[in-house]
Amino acid sequence: MRPPYEPGRVRYHHTRGDSPDAANDQRDAPLPSFDPWRDDGAASPPPPRDERPWDGPPRDDGFWQQERRRWPDPLPPPRPWWRRVRWGRWLVRGAAALIVLFVVAVIWLAVTAPLSRSLKPPTPPSITLTAADGTPIARRGAIIGAPVDAAKLPAHVREAFLAIEDRRFYSHWGVDPRGIARAAWANLGSGGVRQGGSTITQQLAKNAFLDSDRTAARKLREAMIAFWLEAWLSKDEILSRYLSNVYFGDNVYGITAASKHYFGRTPMQLNVGQAAMLAGLVKAPSRLAPTGNLKGARARQAVVVGAMVDAGFLSKDEAARVQPQRVLAERPETLPTGTYFADWVLPSAREVAGESGTEATVRTTLDRGFQRTAERVVRQAALRGMQAALVAMKPDGTVVAMVGGKDYGASAFNRAVQAKRQPGSTFKLFVYLAAMRSGLTPATVMDDTPVEIAGWKPRNDDGRYLGPITLQRAFARSSNVVAARLTQQVGVRNVIRAARDLGITTPIANEATIGLGTAEVSLLELTGAYAAVASGRYPVVPRGVEGGRGASWYEAIAGRDTAMPDKIRDEMRTLLGSSIRGTGRGANLPVSAFGKTGTSQGGRDGWFIGFAGDLVVGVWVGRDDSAPNPGLHGGGIPAQIWRQFMMSALHIPVAVAPVEDEMAAPIDPGNMLDGLGVDLGGDVGRAVDEARPRVEDALDRLREMGIELPRPPAPRERLPERRRLDEGRGEDGGDGAKEDGGPGGF
Repeated sequence: MRPPYEPGRVRYHHTRGDSPDAANDQRDAPLPSFDPWRDDGAASPPPPRDERPWDGPPRDDGFWQQERRRWPDPLPPPRPWWRRVRWGRWLVRGAAALIVLFVVAVIWLAVTAPLSRSLKPPTPPSITLTAADGTPIARRGAIIGAPVDAAKLPAHVREAFLAIEDRRFYSHWGVDPRGIARAAWANLGSGGVRQGGSTITQQLAKNAFLDSDRTAARKLREAMIAFWLEAWLSKDEILSRYLSNVYFGDNVYGITAASKHYFGRTPMQLNVGQAAMLAGLVKAPSRLAPTGNLKGARARQAVVVGAMVDAGFLSKDEAARVQPQRVLAERPETLPTGTYFADWVLPSAREVAGESGTEATVRTTLDRGFQRTAERVVRQAALRGMQAALVAMKPDGTVVAMVGGKDYGASAFNRAVQAKRQPGSTFKLFVYLAAMRSGLTPATVMDDTPVEIAGWKPRNDDGRYLGPITLQRAFARSSNVVAARLTQQVGVRNVIRAARDLGITTPIANEATIGLGTAEVSLLELTGAYAAVASGRYPVVPRGVEGGRGASWYEAIAGRDTAMPDKIRDEMRTLLGSSIRGTGRGANLPVSAFGKTGTSQGGRDGWFIGFAGDLVVGVWVGRDDSAPNPGLHGGGIPAQIWRQFMMSALHIPVAVAPVEDEMAAPIDPGNMLDGLGVDLGGDVGRAVDEARPRVEDALDRLREMGIELPRPPAPRERLPERRRLDEGRGEDGGDGAKEDGGPGGF
C-alpha cells in the first residue's frame, strides 16, 4: 500500500515566531487537508514539464510551494551502438571521406585519362614530306601501324605476349597482387630490380597517359588508371590497344608496323617463333631490336618460348620445333630525315595531315632545282668562318628554297628562321615606305648633312655628306642621315606601322634609331616584307605547304591581304632599282632587278634582299656569336651570293665579254687615266683618289637623268703605242732598255 503522500513532497507549516500568540494560533488553527488517497493511482499528477515555472521566482500555491527545485529529468533515449563504441564515429567519418575521394578520383580520371587517349599513338606518326614535284625530301616521326583486334589474332600471337608479360591477364582487375609479390620476392633475392610486376593494363596506362619516371606517385596514378580502364573496357579491348601502341624498337610502334618492318608480313601471318621474338622485344626494344642485335633478339625469343611452355600455351614438343627467326635486312636510309626547310615546314605539314594515326604524306612548296642552286652558291661562297642563310620565295610567299647554314649536319640551327639579327639599311624600306605614304616622292629633296636628334648623331658610313639630294639618290647611297631625318619627319610610329603592315612581327623599339635597322628581325620575315613590294599586296605570309591554312575571316576583316596603291608601289620599285645600281651594284643583273643592301654595326651582319623575275631572295652573312667581321658589308659577299643564285635560277646566260655590259658599266676614273698613260703614283695618284668620289657623284647625277656614259675601252686596245711600251718592260716592272737598248731607256 502506497503512503497517502509523495515522499519528499510533505512540508510542515509553522506560524511566524515573532507573534506572541503564534503558538496558540498554531495550536488552534486547523491542519491543512490532504488530497484523498485513491488506490487507482488517480492522485493529482504534478503539472506538466512545460507548465512548471522552473526558471521563474518561487510562488505559494498552497500545498505545492515551488522553490528553486527541479523535477528530476527523465532518462535520455538509448544511444546508437556506433556512438556507444568510441571508435565507431571515426569509422563513419572515414567511410564518408572514402566515398568523397572516390567521386573526386572518378572525375579526375574522366578529365585527365579519357579512354580515347588509349587509342592514340604515344608519339607523332611518321610524315613524309615531298617537294613540289612529288619527290620525297624528308621523313619525320615514328612508324605506327594500323590498330589490331586482339580477338581476331592467331592464338599463339596473343599467348606469346601473355606468357611473358601478364599470364593472369584475364583473371585480375588491372593490378595483380600475386605478380607484384612474385616480382618483389625475385628482386629481393637478386639484390636488384630483375622483374616487374606491372600488368598489361598498367603498361597501357603508363604508355598512354603517364611519363616514365619511377616515383611512387606515378605508380599510384598508374594503378588508378588501370582500375579505370578495367572498369570501362573489356579484356580484349585492353589487349588490342596495348598491341596497337607498344614500342618494338627502330622507331616502330604497334604490332602491325613491327610485323611488316621486321618480317615483311601482317600479324595474322606470324608464326610462333616470330610472335615470340616480337613479344620479347617489349622488355628492351632499343637494345634488342633484331636489325642491330639479332643474337640478343633470338636469345630473348627462346625465353618467351619457354614461358609459353610454363604457362601451358605450348607443349615441349611444339616448343622444340620453333626455330630461331630471321629478319629482313636493314634497308639503307636513302631519304634524309632532316633539312632546314623540313624543320621549318613540319608543324604546318602536321596541321595539314590532321589527326591521322598512321603515316601521312604532305606535298610542300620546295623546288628541288632552286634548293640545289641555293646550297651550291652558299657552299662556294668565301665565308671565312662565317655562316650564311638564304631564302627564296615567290612574290605570294611560296617558299621554294631555304638554306639555314653552311652544313645541316654540323648545326641544325636555322639562321633563316630562328636567328634574329639587326637588318641594317635593309630596314630603310619601311622608312621610305612611310615617307611615300606621307606624300613624298623619290624626287623630294632632303638635306644630306650631319644632324643631331635628341643627342643622337647618325653619320654616313663613307663619311661623305652631299648636301641637298633627292630621296632616290639618298636611298641608292644608303644615306643614314637622310634616313634619320625622314624617320623624324614622318614619325617613328608611322615607320613601325609600315613594318607591321608588311608583316614584321618582332618587337620594334619606339625610337628614331630604328630607321638605321637597330630592331632585330629574321631573314624569312624580312624577305616576306620585300615580297609585298614585288607583289603589290601585303602582308605576304611565307608558307611551305600546299593547301596550308588561309586567312581567317577575322584576319580578312582586320585588313589582311591589302592591295598597295600603284603609285606607292611604283615609287618603291624606283627606289629599289636605284639602290641595286648604287650600293648594291655587286648584285646587278642584265635584267630588271630591285634590291637593298644592309650592314649592321661593325660588320656583324651583311644583308642583301631583292627581287627579279618571279623570285624574291634574301641573303644573310655573319657569325653566330655576333662577332664583328671587318670588311663585311651587304654589297659584298651577300650581294654576290644573291647574284649567283639569281643568274642560275632565272637561267640568265653569262656572256664572256658582252658589249652591253661594257657600255653600261660605271666609269672608273682610274681606268680612264691609266688608259691615257698617266702614272697613278705620287701626287697624281693622291689627286685621283680625292677626285674619284666627285666623279662618282657626277655619274650618279647623270644616271638619275637617264644618261649612261660608255665605259672606255681597255688601255691595250685604245693605245697601241702604250701596249708596245708595256711590252718593253720587264716582268718585274723595271726598264727593259737596260738589256736591249730599246726605246724604253729614258
